[in-house]
Amino acid sequence: MIREVYITETNCITPLGFDVQSNVEAILHGDSGIQLHEDASLMPIPFYASIINDEKINSAFAKISAQTKYTRLEKMMILALEPIIKKSGIGFNSKTAFILSTTKGNVTALKENSEESFNSAHLDVLAQNVADFFQFKTQPIVVSNACVSGILAVSVAKRMIQSELYDNVFVIAGDEVSEFVLSGFNSFQAMSDSPCKPYSKNRTGVSLGEATAAALISAEAKNAKIKVIGDSSINDANHISGPSRTGEGLFRSIQNALKEAQIEVDKIDYISAHGTATPFNDEMEAIALNRLSLQNVPINSLKGFYGHTLGASGLLETVIGIESVNQNILFESKGFDEIGVSEAISIIEKNKEANIDYFLKTASGFGGCNTAVVFEKMK
Repeated sequence: MIREVYITETNCITPLGFDVQSNVEAILHGDSGIQLHEDASLMPIPFYASIINDEKINSAFAKISAQTKYTRLEKMMILALEPIIKKSGIGFNSKTAFILSTTKGNVTALKENSEESFNSAHLDVLAQNVADFFQFKTQPIVVSNACVSGILAVSVAKRMIQSELYDNVFVIAGDEVSEFVLSGFNSFQAMSDSPCKPYSKNRTGVSLGEATAAALISAEAKNAKIKVIGDSSINDANHISGPSRTGEGLFRSIQNALKEAQIEVDKIDYISAHGTATPFNDEMEAIALNRLSLQNVPINSLKGFYGHTLGASGLLETVIGIESVNQNILFESKGFDEIGVSEAISIIEKNKEANIDYFLKTASGFGGCNTAVVFEKMK
């Protein structure tokens, strides 16, 4: 019999707060982390992004460690992980794994032209630094697959537990806003000149953001917040930066995840979508969801609150999605005004109460990657 898999602990560090509760409260109040920034070290012109205050990061980190060797991103990751490791009470042994998910990691280290900086930009070094802080006994595993990385890490953890290689997997996902990332998206002419508006007729592109999110994936049902019942990741092999026009990769990912979960489409009560507010992504998602007859299921994008947090987004949005399920609240898709995709989808326009038994998390990214995971409420 295949093992059941649960998420038992979650946490997040974002501009809206340094724990899950403060983030949910901010979302319920309609607060967004996206602000206009004027920082020439990041971009020569003013830009909209969701950025965490440096003083808040340093102040919070000083409370758990006096060490000064960690990068800004490493501090954010340690801050997200520390409470759930402490709360879990799980001893580190050969059956406890550690997965780190990121898209760009410590890419800011490359600003300095030195061998040491070049070395610290490697993702395995980032993962080892965080693992060493907590003294994990197993070698860290890095999941880096563009913008699906955060939710793909949940899929990988699930499969590792089902294979009986591990009993518990601590997952951390994170990325920060950097000159490298800003200039990259700006070169695509993909950055919005105002806070992003996923799925809206008036959307003008993506707003970038930064965050870290953490979760404990476990074979143990005790204290479980939610059950992970199906997953799939399919590449559409369409284009380095453009998704399949028919949503083929996402369509197949969702189809496979539902099949493994052994539930029909009509059982899904809520979809936490990728929703970057770029013309191609939003359109592709709407097409894929219609192909699966999911167009009437309540759907939101949390990018209007957080911006696109790259490798953190999938896990961060899962953490918030779990709160939706357990608090029976559908959170608004902030920034949405008028439907701007060719196929109808059921955008959540304001917070509302709803009974949610099953929810679907999707993500899509550069290189044609797509991931879908199905979750079930604990009864």
